[in-house]
Amino acid sequence: MSFVIWITGPSGAGKTTLAKAIVEKLQSMGYTVEHLDGDKVRSKLYPDLGFSKEEREMHNKVVVEMANLLAKNGVIVVVSVISPYKEWREFARREIGRFVEVYLRCPLEVRIQRDPKGLYAKALRGEIKGLTGFDGVYEEPENPEVVLDTDRTSVEEEVEAILEKLKELGYL
Repeated sequence: MSFVIWITGPSGAGKTTLAKAIVEKLQSMGYTVEHLDGDKVRSKLYPDLGFSKEEREMHNKVVVEMANLLAKNGVIVVVSVISPYKEWREFARREIGRFVEVYLRCPLEVRIQRDPKGLYAKALRGEIKGLTGFDGVYEEPENPEVVLDTDRTSVEEEVEAILEKLKELGYL
């Protein structure tokens, strides 16, 4: 039976990097796996969508529906999306059912150093406002199945922690 791994955290926490690594690991173990990256879904389906709370909510609902459809058809789904609001992640959990929330915790100063998309540099210059986890809202998960401090762990250690949790839950 399939399930969804929902990786959440602010920009620069390492969501996409971890998602790609866990997908690769699960595929090497013989599982059928898909990665739904929030940025890719957004750019392919609705590139002009903004970042208001309502637009972000709509985006999250689309990702939930895609993940749910894939999981219902026997695919393990790894989602990497900021999903800054607890209520949206709880909606995803209720809709999907077999759901593993992975929270990537990472100090702001480390995320600013990483800055893979240059968003923090723009925010620091005042070019963008409302960057999630900087001057925009990011509500930390209250009860995620896995919490990873990405400034102190390697991607390999993070993958192993997720695999252990999946085994503990009886998903693998």
